[in-house]
Amino acid sequence: MAATAVALRDKALVDTTAWDVTESLTTEIGARPQGSPAMDRARDWGVAKLKALGFENVHVETFETESWLRGAEAAEVTAPFPQKLQILGLGRSAATPVGGLEAEIALFRSYDELLAQPPGALKGKIAVVTEPMRRTQDIRGYAGAVRTRSGGVEAAKRGAVGYLVRSISTDDTRLPHGGGAAISGIPMAALSPPDAELLERMVARGKPVRIKLSMASTYRTKAPAYNVVGEIKGRERPDEVVVIGGHLDSWDAGTGAVDDAAGIGVTTAAAKLISDLPQRPRRTIRVVMWGAEEQGGSGAAYADAHKDEVPNLIVAGESDLGAGEIFNAKLPAGSLTHPAMKAFAAAAVPLRVIISREPAVDGGADVAGLRRLGTPVVEFQQDATRYFDLHHSADDTLDKVDPKELAQNVAVWAAFVYTVADSDIDFRKTASASQ
Repeated sequence: MAATAVALRDKALVDTTAWDVTESLTTEIGARPQGSPAMDRARDWGVAKLKALGFENVHVETFETESWLRGAEAAEVTAPFPQKLQILGLGRSAATPVGGLEAEIALFRSYDELLAQPPGALKGKIAVVTEPMRRTQDIRGYAGAVRTRSGGVEAAKRGAVGYLVRSISTDDTRLPHGGGAAISGIPMAALSPPDAELLERMVARGKPVRIKLSMASTYRTKAPAYNVVGEIKGRERPDEVVVIGGHLDSWDAGTGAVDDAAGIGVTTAAAKLISDLPQRPRRTIRVVMWGAEEQGGSGAAYADAHKDEVPNLIVAGESDLGAGEIFNAKLPAGSLTHPAMKAFAAAAVPLRVIISREPAVDGGADVAGLRRLGTPVVEFQQDATRYFDLHHSADDTLDKVDPKELAQNVAVWAAFVYTVADSDIDFRKTASASQ
């Protein structure tokens, strides 16, 4: 087993399947918002791609979830220093009235400052929060800042007629970063970081600042959505399944390359490499292209559809943090000393992967439903130092993906998935034994 894991690792480092898949999805489909015609094309692309790569039981699992689609958007300072602003409407934002909405702003340099305002304090104003995000190698900077994106709810409670937030991002370009937000009933948009700082400087001059917003969008509580599935059947225990994948949908400003065509490419390529071995592994490998991670619903739909299968799901994991190198691996609890995980570690450590002593607790948004039902999960932490320069922005494009870093991801995934699929490891038992 260990020798095969090493051989898979080495082959993955020179294999181009992940790049080819990522390039194909971003070039032939592009942006893929849930509920859009592009998402229908992505569904068909996924089916065709899995079949072409030799996967079995390729099928589409259809469900319904929300869909928010962007229309025309514009923002400008009308007084005292008229200038255009760069914005991206946030998912679930309300549209402005025809002709736009103009109001004085109330600017807060931190989200807690907004929360400290009493009811009615923002009546008739556009609330603006300019709290910056810290750059970190992992997701902690994002996790600490992302709550501000749904601040429209709190702003509306205090009487605001609109909400603008500094992009949850680490870049310094004038490209705003969008994303989903909670329904607030008011127009909500992300400002580019330079424009958030521009507004800070304007307010510091002591004169009331007025902004005009013009935002159109369509929102449906239910729209068709799709999880696309393909399998590599196990040779001895086909009913025991390792579930991996990425999310097929994306936001619309870029082409969804790092978020998450890369994850689709990595997990598909890992499974394909294993299927090309002279002998298939004992257990089945299932690749899922989850269809509505950004606006939500695909993970819950998948878990509901497969809840009776959970006892036979060996482990689940999602690749959804871009294409940077994996630097840390969190394995299911109590499994570090099992021969299969020792074989994985032997293959992964030369790739400069830290084998964490902490167990996996997340696994990704689309496997959260399976995790709650008792499926063990795995977490491979990618280097996200630059990821939030690109995330949910027009800069999320293929040229930002490094083929060598993408291949390193495939090598880690392939080694892990193979050592699990070709062994008898039971992560539920290892977890119980470790308690």
